[in-house]
Amino acid sequence: MLNRELLQSPSTKDSMFQRDRLIALFRERALKFGEFTLASGKKASYYLDGKQITLHSEGLKLIGEGLLEILQDVQFDAIGGMSIGADPIIGGVLAAAGATGRNLEGFLVRKEAKGHGTNRFVEGPVKPGAKVVIVDDVVTTGGSSLQAIDRIQEFGCEVVMVVAIIDRMEGGAANFAARKLPLRSLLTIADFGLTPPVQ
Repeated sequence: MLNRELLQSPSTKDSMFQRDRLIALFRERALKFGEFTLASGKKASYYLDGKQITLHSEGLKLIGEGLLEILQDVQFDAIGGMSIGADPIIGGVLAAAGATGRNLEGFLVRKEAKGHGTNRFVEGPVKPGAKVVIVDDVVTTGGSSLQAIDRIQEFGCEVVMVVAIIDRMEGGAANFAARKLPLRSLLTIADFGLTPPVQ
């Protein structure tokens, strides 16, 4: 419930984030029903295809502005996540920050180290010692974000929070909490009238 409390707190009562419009876009473009196998390996009767929104001009604008808003009380130097899912989101947040004159950096975490050049898992201007936020589009168990957390911590950065566009409410928040990291999301599946399966 952290995300809902934050969006309704006094500091964000004049919210510019168009939450209802983002929900409508997901309903129109990204929410599909059927039989699906998720990245976590779990079976599901619905699928939220985040890339239908993050690779859409209006959708990415809403996401960038919304994520900056829910992070306004968090001190951090850079935002990043696992490539390729996080890539457009990072760009959207950086563009939204730039529009307000805020100095912010991004980084991408590779699944495998590049076989040439720097041979690094982490790409971008972020430097060891930076405070960073990890971002993902849809969190189920949080597996890809946990991998990104491991990589950026190995690189020498301090992870202060995880953010997502949608929390499927299937264990991700608990897995991050076990690492002493809070999760905030713009939306949860409850915003679509869906409930998580019994764990």
